[in-house]
Amino acid sequence: MIIYPAIDIRNGNCVRLREGKAEAETVYSSDPVAMALKWEEAGAQWLHVVDLDGAFAGKPSNQNIIKQMIEKTGLSIQYGGGLRTLKAVEAMLAIGVNRVVLGTIAVTEPAFVKELCDQYPGKIAVGIDAKDGYVAIKGWVDKTEKKALDLAREMAQVGVSRIIYTDIKRDGTLKGPNLDALISLAREIDIPVIASGGVSSMEDIINIKGLDYYGVEGVIVGKALYDEAVDLREAIRISQ
Repeated sequence: MIIYPAIDIRNGNCVRLREGKAEAETVYSSDPVAMALKWEEAGAQWLHVVDLDGAFAGKPSNQNIIKQMIEKTGLSIQYGGGLRTLKAVEAMLAIGVNRVVLGTIAVTEPAFVKELCDQYPGKIAVGIDAKDGYVAIKGWVDKTEKKALDLAREMAQVGVSRIIYTDIKRDGTLKGPNLDALISLAREIDIPVIASGGVSSMEDIINIKGLDYYGVEGVIVGKALYDEAVDLREAIRISQ
């Protein structure tokens, strides 16, 4: 199982939001690149980077920081935040991002997602951010009437390489992941699922690793790393 340390960027800082609320922000570092180097030194191979400014604005806003991460580390970068046009996706892949994560556009323009999957096979993932089982978009601000399971099925059919599933009510809360929702989602599709939201302990890492049978291949860990509730080096060892 792959452990993805999360680096969420807002106003040039490495932050975490509680339940996706912009007003519930904790700043953990003023240097996201230094944080990337720290996670690499602890054994990470991938980073999950979210451009929160981009998510709220509808277009990538921190390309220079992402580019520095790519240039100064050997990490693979999974990036999301404001990717709603072909130009935006192409620009991020061009600077060396290994995988892009689409969110809002998967709900509003599924045909466009298929076009991207055809053009960039293996490099397109979709983040499904769910609240009470329904998809939320535009930086988690707008709750839709689309069920998360339905969107996952549709995205698997158009060719996305992975689904990243976030339970918004668990994100940044250290309440533990929603294992039942993860299992339900992974059972419905034949592509890998990456878990996100609520990881609070090594026990959570072990529990998610136990879901590999269903197709859960990785987990994104944010607040638990920054609050030192999870030791990255030990989590990677457990996940092997």
